[in-house]
Amino acid sequence: MTSTVQRVTAVVAATGLGLFTLSACGSSGSGDGGSGSKTVTLVSHDSFAYTKEVLKAFEKESGYKVRVLKDGDAGQAVNKAILTKGNPQGDVFFGVDNTLLSRALDNGLFQSYEAKGADRIQAEYRVDQDKHRVTPIDSGDICVNYDKAYFSEHKLAPPTSFDDLIKPEYKNLLVTENASTSSPGLGFLLGTAAKYGDAGWEGYWKKLKANGVKVVDGWEQAYNEEFSGSAGGKKAKGDRPLVVSYASSPPAEVIYADPKPKTAPTGVADGTCFRQVEYAGLLSDAKNAKGGKALVDFLITKQFQEDMPLNMFVYPVREAAQVPQAFVKFGPQAENPETLDPARIADNRDEWVKSWTSLVLK
Repeated sequence: MTSTVQRVTAVVAATGLGLFTLSACGSSGSGDGGSGSKTVTLVSHDSFAYTKEVLKAFEKESGYKVRVLKDGDAGQAVNKAILTKGNPQGDVFFGVDNTLLSRALDNGLFQSYEAKGADRIQAEYRVDQDKHRVTPIDSGDICVNYDKAYFSEHKLAPPTSFDDLIKPEYKNLLVTENASTSSPGLGFLLGTAAKYGDAGWEGYWKKLKANGVKVVDGWEQAYNEEFSGSAGGKKAKGDRPLVVSYASSPPAEVIYADPKPKTAPTGVADGTCFRQVEYAGLLSDAKNAKGGKALVDFLITKQFQEDMPLNMFVYPVREAAQVPQAFVKFGPQAENPETLDPARIADNRDEWVKSWTSLVLK
């Protein structure tokens, strides 16, 4: 893989909490102000990415100039947006996901707006239907990835479920990320909470720890250094053939490889997936609410939805939006991912992470 691949693969990990920075594509600061302004400002996490021609087409059609303000990872960006909600940095916020949604809504970050075309969003992703404060934009699955070559060489079937990961044959094979510092690490923890419930998830992690799970700070280290199946991991001589990553990681290994392999070198343990959904909303005190509404509408157009997969390695939420063939072939979404209601996540997230830290890191 080239450096381009490593950069794009980092985008895979940025789905949800945007932990890895892309090149800046907008200047900071608020919009030009006023309902008549022809500048509309989108505030997002660092991993927001798009094809320039697609955004230019929106600007030409709408008459608005889009300014993109990237404000750190999603946790940072949401917290800053809440602190500045009375005098927001922009008009639209993109990138709050289901692990952080209740925090944003409870703090009054967004105003009501039902986007044009919202009826074309797949029903499973719709939330807040009584107030329409946020609009679903994309989804992604956090899943255990496996190194196909390792399991073939060792004549061992790769794991397919959470239960498999605690079996003796997979001892010392898994690396995951710290749930308190990493988006996929948190998603993996939430997946186990959804799977085993309040009475069972801690016992599961005790067994996983006893089975030799390795915990590192973030996805970049786990995937590109510790994981033996990725291009970066091979170069770094990583020795863990199982890693917590994304369902869209195998397509990235194919799409940006040179030369391209005929099949992905990595696979996904379909029964270990937790689904993240990202949303956008019109900020409560947006200076250019009219332009903000037009921008939210644009984010769920077929044009933008079909532009997302190869830029942010996420899946569209609009019905009938097409995804690249490599996604279909090498990284289809999980059929039955674990999910949690955003309100339940909000009520339990901090305590779950605290308990996880005591169980796994101490």
